[in-house]
Amino acid sequence: MPEEPVVHSHPEILGGTPVFVGTRVPVQALLDYLEEGDTIDSFLDAFPTVTRGQTLGFLQATRALLGGIRHAA
Repeated sequence: MPEEPVVHSHPEILGGTPVFVGTRVPVQALLDYLEEGDTIDSFLDAFPTVTRGQTLGFLQATRALLGGIRHAA
């Protein structure tokens, strides 16, 4: 059974900026929070429409993607 996507992009939602599914919260917002040293919990408090599952799913998918790039080199 395929996993549900946690991020999508649509031209009519924030001009096609990748957002968490079911929200208008850009994925970049999570990356900005983490880059500033904030926690996932503080991100989730600021953006309650995003679930912990979506956040962790995005991070896991990103890790898997980057792992595939590293191994392909």
